[in-house]
Amino acid sequence: MGPSTLTEDASRKRRVHHALLPARWPTREEAARSRWFQPLRLGPSVVAAHRTWVPAMVPWRATEDGFVTPEVLDWYGRFADGRPGVLVVEATGIRDVPSGPLLRVGDDRFLPGLERLVETVRRRSGGQTRLLIQVLDFVAVRRRPAPETYFARHLAVTPGLRARLAVALDEPRWREAPEAALRRELLGAPRALLERLLAPRELEALDRGYRERIWDTQLPHILALPRALPKLFAEAARRAAQAGFDGTELHYAHAYTMASFLSRLNTRGDGYGGPREGLVRLPLEVLDAVRARVPPAHVVGIRYLGDEVFAGGSDLDDAVWFGLRFAERGVDYLSVSKGGSFEDARPPKIGEAVYPYTGESGWECMPTVWADPRGPFGRNVPLAAAIRRALRAAGHETPVVTSGGIATFEQAEGILARGEADAVAAARQTLADPDWFRKVALGLGHLVRRCEFTNYCEGLDQRHKQVTCKLWDRAREPADPGAPRTADGRRLIAPPWTPPDHV
Repeated sequence: MGPSTLTEDASRKRRVHHALLPARWPTREEAARSRWFQPLRLGPSVVAAHRTWVPAMVPWRATEDGFVTPEVLDWYGRFADGRPGVLVVEATGIRDVPSGPLLRVGDDRFLPGLERLVETVRRRSGGQTRLLIQVLDFVAVRRRPAPETYFARHLAVTPGLRARLAVALDEPRWREAPEAALRRELLGAPRALLERLLAPRELEALDRGYRERIWDTQLPHILALPRALPKLFAEAARRAAQAGFDGTELHYAHAYTMASFLSRLNTRGDGYGGPREGLVRLPLEVLDAVRARVPPAHVVGIRYLGDEVFAGGSDLDDAVWFGLRFAERGVDYLSVSKGGSFEDARPPKIGEAVYPYTGESGWECMPTVWADPRGPFGRNVPLAAAIRRALRAAGHETPVVTSGGIATFEQAEGILARGEADAVAAARQTLADPDWFRKVALGLGHLVRRCEFTNYCEGLDQRHKQVTCKLWDRAREPADPGAPRTADGRRLIAPPWTPPDHV
């Protein structure tokens, strides 16, 4: 039975605690000869120094209107200290609309800050790290309202609702009763009655908060997405190139707009949904528009899902087919993720928004040491491997990036040796120790601060708090007494590290 068919409760009952994998760290000479520390070509002109990769992570350090802050520069500068081959900047909004403390690239006024970010990474990595920026779009997701707010303000009182209430209570007066009285009646109604009266999406708005879907084509702005998005993504990529980024990663994964276009749930009837050819149509049009807007040397990659991990969603067969279409269109690399959906997320608390990493698909995206017998380490690699095999069989050399529970040199080297991927990414392990790539390369792997995969960091992200790691965020380092801290006392970046003199 695959993960897509397991209920969250059933899966949790099967989970046991797994110890971290044992690690044998290479000597400096072994690291230099390894596949992981060999160059990787991305597109016609860009070469990464090696195949170590930091995927996008959202740290919640931008201003409320999307500008780069000193904390953003510190965050990416600290990762650059470890000199990864590739560093991908967080999911960055392509629209010039409020989106909280997330970076934005929807207007030229964001360019100065993004240019400073590029300069910071160049300087602190010694020019060794290739810098990409991940760009995304999202549709509306509202916070879960209090019942009194929902029934007083949000629920539409329609003739159909009036008729259903009149029949259910056998009281014809509700067909003509004042709206305020009807709303009060619904507020006090038992749950069983509400389930008879309200449509599924109305119940969802009550229990989980209102959420748009890209197949809500009765909404003009949703219907217009295929006309609007190619230009928005293209202009975002143009700004990224102007700011000096080596490339742009199109975010087609997880709970966002473009992933929804690729989902089997997408039932749009305008040619942008339905069969696979319809699902992939807008993602290909966006890719084409971006490629036409940026210089030839600018890398254009795609982050997408190898499996949505919920019933009725797109699966690995779909992902392989999509990957072939992307490769045919000339994408420079494919980065494969998994899960992370709203569809199976837990209902949020009142006043909070639904979070796409709280259900089974979210766990599969970021597995923890509490896992089923398969364990959490390298769990998503088979998806990337299957996509890569299909690409190579079709004659495409498109690099494939894998990630998910990877935290040792032997894991990464084994993945590359078996031909399962062309680059190996690690988010949580790099957050735990931004210097770990450098330590391994220097033959100092025994000094790596190892991630414990408890998802402390993900819990902070869920609450939209500045993301840190429990292994260092309470540290008081004599060499770094003025480290910036959060309002609750956590240090914002990992303690500094300097290689020993004899290295």
